[in-house]
Amino acid sequence: MATIRVSEFAEMESTFFAYVRDIRYATMITVDRRGRPRARVLLPVWEVVDGRPLGWLASYRTPVKAAHLAVNPHTTYSYWSPRQNTVHVDALSAWADGTAARHHAWDLYRRGGPPGVGYDPVHYWPGGPDSPEYHVIRIEPWRVQLVRGTDLSSTLWRRETS
Repeated sequence: MATIRVSEFAEMESTFFAYVRDIRYATMITVDRRGRPRARVLLPVWEVVDGRPLGWLASYRTPVKAAHLAVNPHTTYSYWSPRQNTVHVDALSAWADGTAARHHAWDLYRRGGPPGVGYDPVHYWPGGPDSPEYHVIRIEPWRVQLVRGTDLSSTLWRRETS
């Protein structure tokens, strides 16, 4: 199947959000210091800032996740539906420890990013966005690929590098 390459994320934005809204949960893949992958299922939320996708992941700062991101911030987030629609996001992921980022992600989870994707984080962090157990990972994609299950057509966006 041919891959359609797009230069602007806006060309795939509506399909990206439709697939994420339908699938909701993503498999996050990190690698350890020996280059071995580790996968876990999580629920990131997304927005578009300056024409680019930007993700946020409310998370506990587990020793494994923290160690992996400290050694290698390159991550992949993969979504799959039984209709064989998939989203693959290759990104740089880093802890966003600032108060503004923590509150922004909290609010995005509550209102949905996109609408219909998210939850009220108070169920996991009753202390609110300033809870010491609540942490946020900022996800900066450099590559997004969408695959439509009906015909396996693919659309690919890559961030321009300066």
